[in-house]
Amino acid sequence: MWLPVNRTVHAQNLDGATAERIYRELSTEGSSLQDGSTLLAKIAAVTTPSVVHIQCEKRVQGGRGKEEETGSGVILTSSKASGYFVVTNCHVVDKTPVDSISISLYDGRVIQPERVYTDAESDIAVLKIGTTNVTAAKWGDSRKVDIGHMVLAMGSPFGLSRSVTLGIISARGRRKLQLGRTEVINQDFLQTDAAINPGNSGGPLIDLQGRVIGINTAIATSSGGNDGIGFSIPSYLAQRVMDQLLEHGVVPRAWIGVKLDEHFDIKVANKLKLDRAMGARVNEVYENSPASRAGLQLGDVVLNFDGFDVQDHDHLINLVSLSPIGKQIRMSVWRAQKKMTLSIVLADRSDLRKTSEAPVQQGRGVPVRPMGLIVHPLDGDLAEQLGHQRTSRGLLVLKVERGSTLSGDLEAYDVLEAVGRTPVASLEDLSQALEQNSHSESVILKIHRTAQSEAKNQLVIWHKWIASRPQ
Repeated sequence: MWLPVNRTVHAQNLDGATAERIYRELSTEGSSLQDGSTLLAKIAAVTTPSVVHIQCEKRVQGGRGKEEETGSGVILTSSKASGYFVVTNCHVVDKTPVDSISISLYDGRVIQPERVYTDAESDIAVLKIGTTNVTAAKWGDSRKVDIGHMVLAMGSPFGLSRSVTLGIISARGRRKLQLGRTEVINQDFLQTDAAINPGNSGGPLIDLQGRVIGINTAIATSSGGNDGIGFSIPSYLAQRVMDQLLEHGVVPRAWIGVKLDEHFDIKVANKLKLDRAMGARVNEVYENSPASRAGLQLGDVVLNFDGFDVQDHDHLINLVSLSPIGKQIRMSVWRAQKKMTLSIVLADRSDLRKTSEAPVQQGRGVPVRPMGLIVHPLDGDLAEQLGHQRTSRGLLVLKVERGSTLSGDLEAYDVLEAVGRTPVASLEDLSQALEQNSHSESVILKIHRTAQSEAKNQLVIWHKWIASRPQ
């Protein structure tokens, strides 16, 4: 197909007059690419004054010398407190004295924060600044951003302030990232191919409306630099953490009181008659918890939580912890090949810490909730009293709790010696053995029993899921 001469120009045939004509056309004619370029320039112009460079002087562990940590941040406001605040990553400013943090503003001023709020579980930090003649960016809604939407990443990579890169949202809902030494509980990252490099941490991810939809946090790299995969904390999460820190000083988190199966996969899902490994399977329900009061049971798979389809156990943890404490939530669970709905009232996560820190009354035994048993480590004196060899080791069964799937197979005075062929001589051994067999529906238990002056070993098959069937 032939094209008109005025539509096609070859560089080798370009003379001075033709070049001049093209320059005039470029300066007067608009195009979608030019319009897009102009839009990006406007976004950068309106947002760049709110982006800051952060430099922290941290003392090296052991007290010998100091090291510098650099990152980025963005100036924002909150409905929970007056004034201006810099939002950045917790790992940028963590454990740095306030007077050792320097914030370089767009116009060249260098200031220090008045106060620092941190939340390691989301990797968000908020720095209160006393300066008022600054420009604040605006929050956007990360939940309205789809894969393929164009974004700008802003910050100070390698110390190069006021850098802007362009890319798209390449994925959403990224979890299970290993981010240094700190365990980040709330993970729901936006993934982008906009270039993010060391020093970009804490800088904003901007949509085409010039609003902050994420806080740049990490990169996946094999070279130490940008390999085209970066991760940003979504604005819905970052804004909530900021508001909670300013209102309460900490971020209150809800819990339901369960231990979830981290190894729930398609094989286990198929055994439960599910066609995919969606949802979060319950491995343990803690006593006197919201979950136990709501009737959640061992082996249940939580499919939906408060209207959100649960993708995996990390997703459920995120949904629960960010829900208001005291709120009544409806959950859809899979039990005995059927869906059912439960209602649960969320409690404060700090209650879980108090429970875990409470002293164990060893004389009364220790509950093993998945099995429905109360056990006590067997020592030489107890072994002799029960008619066993003094060198016998295992866990003495003090009680088989009502509703346990082992009721009728185990009884008081039995000694649990092995779980799934793994010897158990302590509570730590038992915990590890249960974890190793968490994916199995049935587990072999080795029991030592003394009856009528006769001691014998026997094997018991523990069917975990019987208790999950409706009565």
